[in-house]
Amino acid sequence: MAQQAVIGVTGLGVMGRNLARNFARHGYAVAVHNRTPTKTKALMEEFGHEGDFIPAETPQEFVASLARPRKMVIMVQAGASTDAVIDEYAPLLEPGDILIDGGNAHFADTRRREQALRERGIHFVGVGISGGEQGALEGPSIMPGGSPEAYESLGPILEDIAAKVDGVPCCTYVGPDGAGHFVKMVHNGIEYADMQLIAEAYDLLRKASGMAPGEIAETFRTWNEGRLGSYLIEITADVLSHVDKATGKPFVDIVLDQAEQKGTGRWTVQAALDLGVPVTGIAEATFARSLSGHVDMRGAARGLAGPSGGGLGSSFADAVEQALYASKVVAYAQGFNEIQAGSAEYGWNIDLGAMATIWRGGCIIRAKFLDRIREAYETDPATPTLLTDARFAAEVGDAQDAWRDVAVTATRSGIPAPGFASSLAYYDGLRADRLPAALIQAQRDFFGAHTYRRTDREGVFHTQWELDDRPEARTDA
Repeated sequence: MAQQAVIGVTGLGVMGRNLARNFARHGYAVAVHNRTPTKTKALMEEFGHEGDFIPAETPQEFVASLARPRKMVIMVQAGASTDAVIDEYAPLLEPGDILIDGGNAHFADTRRREQALRERGIHFVGVGISGGEQGALEGPSIMPGGSPEAYESLGPILEDIAAKVDGVPCCTYVGPDGAGHFVKMVHNGIEYADMQLIAEAYDLLRKASGMAPGEIAETFRTWNEGRLGSYLIEITADVLSHVDKATGKPFVDIVLDQAEQKGTGRWTVQAALDLGVPVTGIAEATFARSLSGHVDMRGAARGLAGPSGGGLGSSFADAVEQALYASKVVAYAQGFNEIQAGSAEYGWNIDLGAMATIWRGGCIIRAKFLDRIREAYETDPATPTLLTDARFAAEVGDAQDAWRDVAVTATRSGIPAPGFASSLAYYDGLRADRLPAALIQAQRDFFGAHTYRRTDREGVFHTQWELDDRPEARTDA
């Protein structure tokens, strides 16, 4: 009898190829297939020596090479391509087989696919994978969502190939159907906010303090040794210290200032709007990327008047560090609140502390303070926001004066810092005794009879604004 694979990967782009190599390096026999056989052949020629690969030229051959219950990972472009692969393979599978989507699928699509395949007795697992092509090869952070039965069979393999921090795999069961892809989506949204805040910190140090990219790189390296220690801070220092070989200029100066996006930031904001969760930092980061793409409009507006001002000196860096840290805490707090709301809405029962644990290694937003986020949720799983955790509350409180100074300096210097500003506004909105939303609700009642609640007694009320004496009536009695 021909050898059979423990797991298979179809779709051998960079991520699929590296994931297959990761499985093989950990001793698993891996079936590999690609719609165009040239990629399968290239994998075998270049990396076949790394482990036990079983190449297949057709879907039928691929499925036949998998041991039961079959475990098959789809690594193709999210959307219609994923549906096409599922439609092609589902008739070849049997009840109990496990179909795994390792792409960046929208969680609603994963929920739809899981339900449809469940009716056929096939397990569908939506797996969020973070870490890029290097993580896929050397150990990513993995966020699987699906049935507990599927994870019982699949989980040990995923935990084996995942990144490890203190010996703990950066992989755990997230929850049913689309839970894994939802958490990965929010992970990417936090990533958007984190990157925007770091970019704003760089912009402030460069334009307001007059620091050169090399100096800023050293500042970031210093920050990386402290509470801001993270993968993104680390790579930012490397980028800022890099000099373009062709021009001799700082590399950052020859990169077009137009940040692209694949859509997960937008999905995070859209889902947050549906759930009624304010993720202002993620939204501003997404809009900042959109603004950067409007090259013609920006070019036309470049001559508009702006403020005049001098440099602030390198001591300003201390204030920026505090503002960056406080804003980063807000970004993560907003992201975890969205996961909390999604879990409640869709019945996923996601363990927030476990999510912080599996993000500590392998993924793009890995950071030192994720240990403290884990501790916060382990201490109080129902904590309303990380900003009320005693340690974070104290740190953000201590940082707020510098945070405010940085936001004011950015405004007076004409330096756009929407991430810092929106994070600070969110913080102040949370801590305010009373918000002007009362006026907004009164306006809504005036023009649309949308009613309001009073502070002094129970009930829902409407004022008849068109009448001279403006009588008020309770509408829920």
